[in-house]
Amino acid sequence: MSSTIDTSTEHGHPHGEPHGVAQAQPHNPNDIQEFQDFYAVIPAGGTGTRLWPLSREAKPKFLYDLLGQGRTLIQSTYDRLEHVAGHGHVAVSTGWRHVAAIREQLPQLDENDIFAEPVPRDSTAAIALATAVLARRHGAHVVVGSFAADHVIRGAASFARAVREAVATARAGYVTTIGIAASRPSTAFGYIHQGRSLAADVPDAPSARLVERFVEKPDAATAQAYLSTGEYRWNAGMFVMRADVLLSHLRDYKPRMYDAISTIADAYLAGGDAVDEAMATHWSGIEKIAFDYSVAEPLSVQGGVAMIPGDFGWDDIGDFNSVAALLPSANEQNIKILGDRECVSYIDSAGDVVVPAAGRTIALLGVDDMVVVDTPDALLVAPRARSQEVKNMVAHLRQEGHDELL
Repeated sequence: MSSTIDTSTEHGHPHGEPHGVAQAQPHNPNDIQEFQDFYAVIPAGGTGTRLWPLSREAKPKFLYDLLGQGRTLIQSTYDRLEHVAGHGHVAVSTGWRHVAAIREQLPQLDENDIFAEPVPRDSTAAIALATAVLARRHGAHVVVGSFAADHVIRGAASFARAVREAVATARAGYVTTIGIAASRPSTAFGYIHQGRSLAADVPDAPSARLVERFVEKPDAATAQAYLSTGEYRWNAGMFVMRADVLLSHLRDYKPRMYDAISTIADAYLAGGDAVDEAMATHWSGIEKIAFDYSVAEPLSVQGGVAMIPGDFGWDDIGDFNSVAALLPSANEQNIKILGDRECVSYIDSAGDVVVPAAGRTIALLGVDDMVVVDTPDALLVAPRARSQEVKNMVAHLRQEGHDELL
């Protein structure tokens, strides 16, 4: 497989009454009777600092084709969600500076389904605003799902089945997450501790489980202990819930944010300059907090969070090591190349990750297990074992005033 890249430019019953559940389980996940009340939101934020100097504030990782498949990460995410939810049922929440690029990459996305933020305020605000607007447009009982723009998923049918059960569980009043099978004792992900089965409560979601708690990224020994119990799954940050349920919890947990989001969502219906005015007045004052911390974790203590096992292939492209795991080897020495292979020459080298994004030749001699990323204005050379620490280099450059490189 050729790898190409464009370098231009965490016991009880949940709040809310159950909504009617469609009984049919058609083979085609696009059946309107099954998913007519479901809307998928793609939060496309962050800068992917562990993938610097490739991923930058002006062009984050979700805008790149990191697997050489002809589709960028956000395009692949959109394709996957549109297949499940249907055309017109996918929206994107992103920063204002990425709107043009997203419109270019996703021309089929209606401009009214792009929610642009003037400054980043993390996932709670992004998810809540999209949910509030969708509730005003389509009714308070619509089901909204949040799926990150930069995840790689293999197994479309298994993914669709998990989303189908998540939607059914959300209709029953739970905030629902999809937990990924932990294939190794990773210290890079948070974990979900699953509890009792909810199959009797939600017949259309036979694999649904109550969430006992969310736990933060563990050390290696703790992660191994989690896996040995068989009761823990990785937290991939996928959440599905009825709009009224989410907004009710937001009002309880974060009333100031709820008020600001409600005002801005009302402005979306008013149209004209109302959105810009509401954003200018309210957005920058919204608390910057992840959805896990603001809603999911406190609600799990009250028994209001459910989990659907996600038994599909899943990868979070968080650093160059994770990119390398998804790329084919260029030779018997397991060198991974993201970009033009003809730009890379190597002798007695093995296990390297090379990104020749500047177009010039990169020559490697006796260099093993290194990351080499060459862009027109910045070059990164680092041991693969320290891929997670690239973000520290970004912080260092910012501290030294090199914002033009970020």
